[in-house]
Amino acid sequence: MKTLTKLPFIVSLIFILNACKTSSEPKIGTWRAVIPTKGGELPFNFEIQKEGDAYAVTILNGEEKLKMDKSFIKNDSLHIPIELFDAEIVAKVEGEKMTGYWKKMRSDFSFLQGDFTAEFGKTYRFTDKTDKPETLLAPKYSVLFRSEDKKDSTVSVGLFSTKGNEVSGTFLTTTGDYRYLSGNIIGDSLKLSCFDGTHLFLFKAKIDGGKLTGGSFWSSLNSFESWEGVKDDNAKLPDEKTLTYLKDGYKTIEFAFSNEQGKKVSLTDERYKEKVVVVQIMGSWCPNCMDESKFLAPWYAKNKQKGVEIIGLAYEKSTDPAFAYPKIKRLKERFGIDYEVLLAGTNDKAEASKTLPMLNHVLGFPTTIFIDKKGQVREIHTGFSGPGTGQYYDDFVSDFNRLVDKLAAE
Repeated sequence: MKTLTKLPFIVSLIFILNACKTSSEPKIGTWRAVIPTKGGELPFNFEIQKEGDAYAVTILNGEEKLKMDKSFIKNDSLHIPIELFDAEIVAKVEGEKMTGYWKKMRSDFSFLQGDFTAEFGKTYRFTDKTDKPETLLAPKYSVLFRSEDKKDSTVSVGLFSTKGNEVSGTFLTTTGDYRYLSGNIIGDSLKLSCFDGTHLFLFKAKIDGGKLTGGSFWSSLNSFESWEGVKDDNAKLPDEKTLTYLKDGYKTIEFAFSNEQGKKVSLTDERYKEKVVVVQIMGSWCPNCMDESKFLAPWYAKNKQKGVEIIGLAYEKSTDPAFAYPKIKRLKERFGIDYEVLLAGTNDKAEASKTLPMLNHVLGFPTTIFIDKKGQVREIHTGFSGPGTGQYYDDFVSDFNRLVDKLAAE
């Protein structure tokens, strides 16, 4: 009889222990996350899949699927490392909900942190309603961004694709694009967001006929710019080949920077003599540079036998080898980069410009320099239009191949 009276207690205890054991395990599938910003809630979606004893977390922005580093459960929380960008998400798992924080290291080595919540099974961005939009969004706009103090402005091109009330798109600028944006038209309002591990972008505007008015752009939780757009099928930016150039009296660039082994590498090395060389000014912290590296790494593997070399010049948050080289190594491993990536300086544009004094300036990361077999600079391309820009990316790839083939044939 004593054994029988203990049985319900033992069964209950086993049930409780099992519940405690599995409660911290996140559900497999799609989640909807929200990070509050000064401009309102910034939503994004992500997927979780089991990967051995760990988890594979993939951020979803429109067509982009951006895989994070291997994630794991510690105590009762899911830890999502984003090592390339010195960031992480840590969230307590409670059934179909998560609550925690997102945190990243800034260039000055201070930390930026925001709240993070997520709900399982929700695949929408801003709204789960499928109402037909009250107004139409054009595919292309001429856009002007203004700083909060109105002292600075940036000319841009807005590119959008609409399906029902769902919108994907990006903004082109002279220094690169805003990568993959995803959102909705709700009533007469456009809402777009992006989270790539380091950048948080939240765009809002009213669609007023052929204009986008009252636009707000929030980034990094509390940074603000206003913006407005005008429908313009012919909207374009200044020629990206004219923004960065050699100063008078120069025909080439010169440098000697160290690789991960501490060896100085320069364009005069035997490896680069009488070859076409593509110099990639970049940084491991830079998502646009990441997009360019995704293109360059497989391109190099396929085409290096043509007598073409690539050198990456990495401008990092610090030139301390103990800090910078692991970042560069991780970047190379993640994207399968088989060309040299050298530590060139810090990621301040003015400081970067000092390391290459033959250039008028380093305007943006990335910047791509094409050098012919004689060692002369033939073209400098500022910025990068990534795969999120559609035809602009396709045009870049075509122009890149055309120019390199031409130089290789000389």
